[in-house]
Amino acid sequence: MLAKIKHAQEKVRGFVAQLTDARIIGLLLFVVIVLLISWSGVKVIDTNYDLQKQISILKQQNRLQQVTNENLKLQNQYYDTNQYLEVAARQNFGLAAPGETVLIVPQRVALAHTVDVQAVPTKVQKTEVKKPAYQRNFESWVDFFMHRQASED
Repeated sequence: MLAKIKHAQEKVRGFVAQLTDARIIGLLLFVVIVLLISWSGVKVIDTNYDLQKQISILKQQNRLQQVTNENLKLQNQYYDTNQYLEVAARQNFGLAAPGETVLIVPQRVALAHTVDVQAVPTKVQKTEVKKPAYQRNFESWVDFFMHRQASED
């Protein structure tokens, strides 16, 4: 038993002697520096990716705002036309162009020939296939690790 302990102590001393060797210390130091530089590079790449996503979102919002502004300009131009003035006069004041006859339909008659809004389906319902629990769990983990928003179940 004592021999086994002495043998184990010799192994430990040999291992410690190897660790104190300058080549091993230099190699370990080199590995640590490489790992730190790699980790820093990964963090920079991730930060750049997040910033690129933000830039893309802001560009899309900017383009959407430009399209909205163009639509408002076109709408303002339409409001300045004689055609709009004529339509507004017909709708708001019941006026008509010379030679036209205005027909006034009672509200109850007009509503008798309309379609009930509640009877018309407004949206097609999506039929979703019920997934097994293990598949939903796996997809949730993938979404988590990929930084995606969880899908609505």
